[in-house]
Amino acid sequence: MMLREIITPKKASFTMRIPAEMVGKTVGVIAFEINDGGAVTTKAQRLLEIEELTKSSLVDLSGFKFDRDRANDYHS
Repeated sequence: MMLREIITPKKASFTMRIPAEMVGKTVGVIAFEINDGGAVTTKAQRLLEIEELTKSSLVDLSGFKFDRDRANDYHS
């Protein structure tokens, strides 16, 4: 189970509710500054960012056919 909260605190103290299944267990809490101007990206926006970063590395394998005999031919 994981819980992620992105907040902009207005004071030095912050209270957070955790799911019931975490009660009584040891959990880790990490706080760090997000330097994106406070904008929260949606899942769709994040996917677009990832596509933009990886599109130059994509390889078109639509015409590829795996040849098992050639792949297992160790004697050539």
